[in-house]
Amino acid sequence: MLFQPAIIALLLASAVCVAAMTAAAPFALEVIRRWDIASGSERQLMLERRTYLFSTLLAFVLWTQFAALLLFVFNADKMSVMFVGAMCAVGTLNVNPFGFPALMAQMLIFFFAAAWLAINHVDNRAPDYPLVRIKYALLIALLPLLALSFALQLQYFLGLKADVITSCCGSLFSGEAKTIASEASGMAPAPAMVLFYGTLAFAILAAGRQAVRKCGGTLTAATGAAAFAAGITGVLSFVSLYVYEHPHHHCPFCILKPEYDFQGYWLYLPLFAATAASIGAGAVQPFAHVASLREVVPAVSARLAALAAAGFALFAAIATFMVLRSNLILIEH
Repeated sequence: MLFQPAIIALLLASAVCVAAMTAAAPFALEVIRRWDIASGSERQLMLERRTYLFSTLLAFVLWTQFAALLLFVFNADKMSVMFVGAMCAVGTLNVNPFGFPALMAQMLIFFFAAAWLAINHVDNRAPDYPLVRIKYALLIALLPLLALSFALQLQYFLGLKADVITSCCGSLFSGEAKTIASEASGMAPAPAMVLFYGTLAFAILAAGRQAVRKCGGTLTAATGAAAFAAGITGVLSFVSLYVYEHPHHHCPFCILKPEYDFQGYWLYLPLFAATAASIGAGAVQPFAHVASLREVVPAVSARLAALAAAGFALFAAIATFMVLRSNLILIEH
């Protein structure tokens, strides 16, 4: 199955990312050791010129990870017809033990990349590039995660066998599964809604406060992460039920399918974008005390916080619309 176009694209993108990061690692180490913006030496001038090239290259590499995450999930759902027992992406990811770890690694890279791109953006807007050592140290830290993601994807795709009987989403999200996902799925609708809307409201308020007052990035990042967890829990526990109009179908992947009009993408895209923006707002906030960034960081973090607030509000609105238009009744009035 390695010759599926989407699989080739995913493996190629992951391999290119690892190769680019590996090639950039020696330069990153040199920048960390020898960077001195006050120096007018030939070595410093060479480092400054090369940082433009490497920063552009690495930013492009990390942006590809955003597309790779979307393609990974889309491909898993598309391939579900190839495996006996698979109803959606869950069945495809359950074909071997590497499917869900590969997805989790891809998600971690997505959020790590969001933080790095935010830091890189504010650093490039300062005349003295005060964060250059920090951002290249972060890239070195990212390299093992990229290598792990590539290894997991390779093992997963190599292990895809059409004669394997896999498990469907019903077994993973049922009460008998005894997993975190099944625990989230098993929440009663009323408390799940309170958790869902309460956490989202708190995240929107925190992000809105930062957007207006240009402070509180750490709170925005923390509430954004909590809102992401609450959002996924809400989809598992009650939103998916309203979409399927079935009181026992909790799968968060089936809503991505064409028979449900790809409604899952309308949910997940604003949720992931808002979470990434909130993490970016929090990532740059610790550098607000740097002299050359005192004006830059508050402005950038405020814009990211505004994007996060808008994204979480849109996610909540879409989920509410799905609930209100459904014929399913979970809570008696």
